[in-house]
Amino acid sequence: MSYELEVEGQIADKAGADAPLEYIHGTGMLLPKFEAALEGKTVGDGFEFTLSPADGYGEYTPAYMARIPIEAFQIDGKVATELLQPGRTLPMLNGEGQVVRGVIVEVSEKEVVMDFNHPMAGKTLHFTGKVEALREASEKELREGLHGEFLPPEGGCGHCGGGCKNGSCEGGCDCEGSCK
Repeated sequence: MSYELEVEGQIADKAGADAPLEYIHGTGMLLPKFEAALEGKTVGDGFEFTLSPADGYGEYTPAYMARIPIEAFQIDGKVATELLQPGRTLPMLNGEGQVVRGVIVEVSEKEVVMDFNHPMAGKTLHFTGKVEALREASEKELREGLHGEFLPPEGGCGHCGGGCKNGSCEGGCDCEGSCK
């Protein structure tokens, strides 16, 4: 599909007909209400809809702001000050070992304040667009994704983010780190 996303009167994202967004309908690749708005559309159909923050990326949550000791940003025993610029997005590990992205809000001698809210949290999303093409997904695409996004990472399980103890995930993981 080609589309434009307008947020607060500005175009925040778009995909043109020359490089449309591809996805597999029904696999959760898009926001649930976005997919629901496209249900039943065929090639050439246009669409326009608005998602509230609750139906988009959630409300902005002040609790997702974190004060992190400056020592956490050391590389080889030295604070990586060149990385610590307000507005910069950095990947971090949460308490479960998952990668989360945070935006640096403030840097002081002792700590870094980061915002772990999604950049679109608390925002109303207005979409317009057109269905450019439609086809059945292949068995391989259903199993692996359009670009391999459903494949498990090296040595881990893509279904739940856990790692299988024996390194094999053919049967999937039970999300406790063990293979089925």
